[in-house]
Amino acid sequence: MVPEGSHVRSVYLDPEKGVCSTDIANKLIVDCSTIDTATNLAVKDHITQISPSTSFYDAPVSGGVVGAINGTIAIFLGCSESDSNIDRLTRLMTLMGKQVIPCGGPSLGLAAKLSNNYLSGVIAIACSEAFDMGMRSGLDPRTLAKVYKAGTAQNKICDSFCPVPHVYPDAPSSGGWKQGFKVQLMRKDFGLAVDMAKRVGSRNVLGGVGLAVYDGAAIDPQCRDLDSRVVYRYLGGQEDWKLQHKES
Repeated sequence: MVPEGSHVRSVYLDPEKGVCSTDIANKLIVDCSTIDTATNLAVKDHITQISPSTSFYDAPVSGGVVGAINGTIAIFLGCSESDSNIDRLTRLMTLMGKQVIPCGGPSLGLAAKLSNNYLSGVIAIACSEAFDMGMRSGLDPRTLAKVYKAGTAQNKICDSFCPVPHVYPDAPSSGGWKQGFKVQLMRKDFGLAVDMAKRVGSRNVLGGVGLAVYDGAAIDPQCRDLDSRVVYRYLGGQEDWKLQHKES
């Protein structure tokens, strides 16, 4: 599991140190990186060409650092439910995650992950804006969190990864956004998702605006290297709200 397509190419295709420079006959190779589908398919094609007995799968994951630590991440497999290796893949993947979802075929695990991270990234921006407008109107963010959870706005970002510090104790924001999915990685995945949308002809009205937000946050000294929900800070959200709401 490495950050970018260039890293994946190096891991597999480097002529001296790459995986494909060794004997990979009859091996089962699973790559959990979140990268562009073109690179993934290029590596798969190369492996198929040099070693037809070897099986290569994309299997990106979701659930954040907390999910990785707790072993509760979801894994999106680039194969069908009828794949001959599905039982073995599921057994292996559940050693590190809770849910294994076959997504249909090669690179479709990645397509699913990019779609997921696009939605997650948009929701984080929307949550940050919604909390900010409510708080500036005088509402306690803990009350807003209850409202969102009870209403039609309910979502996991608000519930478990709340961008407002100290609303949800285990959220990265409550620890200064220091532990979580770095904003630079969200910018990378969001950009890949926008590119994918263009490639497949999907109308994508929020992509450009969202990408601009993550472009800015990823290079902002007050946000860089922090969890991606730090977009709340980037958008000017109030962090010391407890000073106005003294009750515990």
